[in-house]
Amino acid sequence: MSGSLPVLSGDQAREIDSRALRDHGLTGLVLMENAGRGCADLLQRLGIDGPIRICVGKGNNGGDGYVIARHLDNAGFSVRVGSTVDPGILAGDAAVNHAAWVSGNGTVDVVEAGEWDDMLAGADWIVDALLGTGTRGDVRPPFDAAIDAINRTSDESRRRVLSVDLPSGLDCDSGTPLGRCVRADHTATFVAPKRGLLEDGASEWVGAIHVVDIGIPRSLREEVLG
Repeated sequence: MSGSLPVLSGDQAREIDSRALRDHGLTGLVLMENAGRGCADLLQRLGIDGPIRICVGKGNNGGDGYVIARHLDNAGFSVRVGSTVDPGILAGDAAVNHAAWVSGNGTVDVVEAGEWDDMLAGADWIVDALLGTGTRGDVRPPFDAAIDAINRTSDESRRRVLSVDLPSGLDCDSGTPLGRCVRADHTATFVAPKRGLLEDGASEWVGAIHVVDIGIPRSLREEVLG
């Protein structure tokens, strides 16, 4: 990670996304596609030696997960998606990318609280696409069980974990866990590192930080940072 890159607060990251859509004509689908493909490319650069398990939630972070699944499947890897929620509740860009995954014969397992260990068994990589930068308050069901299983599985089996944008359950600005937090080996963050990723003590949860370019104009980032 380049030391010259700026650091974004959660509010600044959301402003960049909003202005990219409003002022620069970039759709949410374009940004999600770039984010997911960038994460899939990063995983391949880091090296994939077995099956990938992708854990998704209901928001845009989960939508990124479906894009990652599609690109890794296209590249010939064994991919399985586990969801904390019934995909029927998805909306917007996340729903579009769920549909794209399913229409290409991808499957989604809705995983109950006690089933996550079986879901993650045999994985070489676990992708954490559960919760994003907007998480507030302590992590609640059904996400708590998924996070516990990710941490338990990676600790016991030395499987690698990649978190999308930031580890699920990490406060975007303070870098403190919100009751529960995924312990990632790598974090693929978008546009620039979020402030919480670099706070004292966050490295235990974040691992190595990789900045993924999703096509946001550099001029917009500079304007938001002032």
